[in-house]
Amino acid sequence: MSDQPDVIVRLPVRGKCSCGECLDEVKASGQVRRQVHELPELRLIVTEYQAETKICPNCLTQKQACFPAEVSSGVQYGNRVHGLATYLNVAHFIPLRRSSEIIKMLCGAELSDGTIDRSLKIACDGLLGFETNLKAGLLEQTVLHADETGAKVGGQLNWIHVLSCEMLTFYAHHAKRGYVALEAMEVLPKYQGTVMHDAWCAYFQLLATHALCNSHLLRELRALAEYHQQVWAGELRVALQGVYHAFKCGSLTEFEKTTFFDRYDQLLEIGLSVNPVQTRGSKTRGRVAQSKGRNLALRLVQYKDAVLRFLLDARVPFDNNLAERDIRMVCVKRKVSGGFRSADGAKAFCRIRSYISTLKKQGINVWDGLVSIFRGAVIMPRFIC
Repeated sequence: MSDQPDVIVRLPVRGKCSCGECLDEVKASGQVRRQVHELPELRLIVTEYQAETKICPNCLTQKQACFPAEVSSGVQYGNRVHGLATYLNVAHFIPLRRSSEIIKMLCGAELSDGTIDRSLKIACDGLLGFETNLKAGLLEQTVLHADETGAKVGGQLNWIHVLSCEMLTFYAHHAKRGYVALEAMEVLPKYQGTVMHDAWCAYFQLLATHALCNSHLLRELRALAEYHQQVWAGELRVALQGVYHAFKCGSLTEFEKTTFFDRYDQLLEIGLSVNPVQTRGSKTRGRVAQSKGRNLALRLVQYKDAVLRFLLDARVPFDNNLAERDIRMVCVKRKVSGGFRSADGAKAFCRIRSYISTLKKQGINVWDGLVSIFRGAVIMPRFIC
């Protein structure tokens, strides 16, 4: 119950007691409290600004009072209306038309698709400084998580990339999935820490230290063991899980770690031996496709340090779940409201979503943050964590 209710309605005892005594004037001996938490009536409040005009009696020059900077049109919507439209569309992935319907139902204002789109553009432009500071902050992080997913833009397959850490999230749109997209994001090519990713080849072109997601690896090993009867894969999966749980509990000794490294090498030797090289036939051309088991074993040999980075550096996590949770929001948007009409729309979504996700991670009220953009005084999160 609230200690400071906004409205108090007192309910007096009136009438007569069963004994016949009139209770109207009897002083109350106590009270029983019940509270109703209700929304206020939602409606637009119209504020009219009337700027005086005066004519100088001496020189007959006409002077007019100045309107506030945010009052730039004859009739316009206020900061909270723009903030609400942005919140519905970007935070909850509600399409433009349905966002308009919700605002009309709640507040009586029927915003056009163009008005909501303009709100998104204003927010995007207002967050340029945030994005600049965000990129600088990401460069200072010890570990960055990276991932990407497809998104339709103008009916064509494009990509949404994410870079994140515990307190910061950066989304970016690009028509490509590869290294050119990473260059356009202007973070990873200059980054000197550790990048956690899922072994997509573009990331290995970076000069940063690499760490590979072991959640992906466990799934691959399980598939090989269960569907392709690769015994070595099942044993490696069990060994990897065991050493991780021991490491997580703080009970892993140096001897156990060394023993696991040796077992890792032995199992991969077995994996390569049971998956021999596929040679080219007399009538085949080009590179010969290798089996899934051999490809995985070769990758685990080549990137052993990246796979086991969590054992070599205690600051590096076991998996890339942080980036996967962040990129999942883009997948939700794709399922709820589809793709983007234009590249500018995708850019606006990514920049605003970066701001929303970062505020959430730092416990800052998202609604206050979005409204602050339209007021021209953006609430900034911390960039050095």
